Amino acid sequence: MKAWIIMLLALSLPVAASEGGKEGKEGDATKVAYVTLTPAFVGNYALDGGPKLRVYKADIALRVTGGDAEKAVKRNEPLIRNQLVALFSQQTVETMSNVEAKEKLRQEALKQTQQIMNDEEGKPIVEDLLFNNLIIQ
Repeated sequence: MKAWIIMLLALSLPVAASEGGKEGKEGDATKVAYVTLTPAFVGNYALDGGPKLRVYKADIALRVTGGDAEKAVKRNEPLIRNQLVALFSQQTVETMSNVEAKEKLRQEALKQTQQIMNDEEGKPIVEDLLFNNLIIQ
């Protein structure tokens, strides 16, 4: 009798393991991930010819859902970085000076990132763009 129970348990383990593997793969499609764009963005802004050098440093993370979305962002990271550097360098003192202006900048950065992903991958993929750190001098 014990032999039958052990044999049934041994035969059911591979079935349970394969079902658990399927759940893990489905779970990956709905798993939220934050892709940090490294290194941090550092550059000049408000290049109006004035005597004061204006510098920014931005640590940015992109929120996506699923492993495929994460891979797509990493695949297109150079294009995303290029667009964001161009966006930051176009900013003025006014657009970097207060909380509301920084939120508008974040929204514009998200919009441009989603546009890149839509052009390259056929869908926006990036759900949100977060400034983990934004230093303005």
